[in-house]
Amino acid sequence: MPAVSSILNADLHCHSIVSDGTLTPEALAERAKANGVELWALTDHDEIGGQRRAAAAAKAQGMRYLTGAEISVTFAGETVHIVGLGFDAEDPRMQQGLADTRDGRGPRAMEMAAGLAKVGIQNAYEGALKFVGNPALISRTHFARFLVEAGHCKDTPEVFRKYLTEGKPGYVPHRWATLKDAITWITQCGGIAVIAHPGRYKFTANEEYALFSEFKAHGGRGVEVVTGSHTTAEYVEYATMARDFGLAASRGSDFHSPDESHTDLGALPYLPGDLTPVWELLADRIQ
Repeated sequence: MPAVSSILNADLHCHSIVSDGTLTPEALAERAKANGVELWALTDHDEIGGQRRAAAAAKAQGMRYLTGAEISVTFAGETVHIVGLGFDAEDPRMQQGLADTRDGRGPRAMEMAAGLAKVGIQNAYEGALKFVGNPALISRTHFARFLVEAGHCKDTPEVFRKYLTEGKPGYVPHRWATLKDAITWITQCGGIAVIAHPGRYKFTANEEYALFSEFKAHGGRGVEVVTGSHTTAEYVEYATMARDFGLAASRGSDFHSPDESHTDLGALPYLPGDLTPVWELLADRIQ
């Protein structure tokens, strides 16, 4: 690892066809390498089935690799994502926890399709399945791709605005793991838990403070400061939160697709130099 590790081009948040991305782990590794990524992690939603492929592909590309997953959590009535990095992907405790989390996606998807049918959009479940690499991980993103293909909206952001957010016809809430569950799975398997893209959550200042406080109390150790959905002002805001809560900083594009993602792999600004990069805490877990 470089001596000044805060300026490492690390991309520790992206998705493959194993969850809701459109590229294979191998294609992601190739794209990351081409974009100058030095340390990479594949973080599919509630799924670690692509980890062996991703690690092998990273090695073939000459990149360092950390295992990863993005775990769905319910906190204060909202869905929050916790990224796990550097854990043992073969540990049955992690595998079972994620399997339990995934189980609710199928029934939820059927409810979403029923809601869309009520406003005249038929066969949405079948349409979404065409875009799913793993049917156990069917998600709103897959419905969004179907609705764009079928001509109901011009792009996926429009789909979410019109159909898939709270109060809209295709929105169905889901009860995910608890914050404590997710952090426990990650840490007991040797990894580090990171709050993903905190700027995306619609929390009040008090709710956000509660999230960070409970996260740290349960053993969470990092926060995404520089990530694809954060603004420049949010880089500054969450760097401050990292300092205030004594958390390490992470960096990741949240890349899903060349056609949908605003930020490409490896294209983010570097972390502020005074923060502790999360990979410094995981030096012995880097492959």
